[in-house]
Amino acid sequence: LNVYDDSDQHIGHSGARAEGETHYRIEIRAQSLEGKGRVQRERAVMASLQQEFETGLHALQVKFI
Repeated sequence: LNVYDDSDQHIGHSGARAEGETHYRIEIRAQSLEGKGRVQRERAVMASLQQEFETGLHALQVKFI
């Protein structure tokens, strides 16, 4: 899992906050996601981060590696 905070690239955009931590990009490889389709993998990742979305995470770009 590689996590990148890209919030500084979204200043002034919808969902951006002055304190940052709103826009992230991740690269992930997980055995539990192997054999699943793209939509199933993305749903699993988004579901695991639901609390983060409810408390300020605005956007997440996911790349499966």
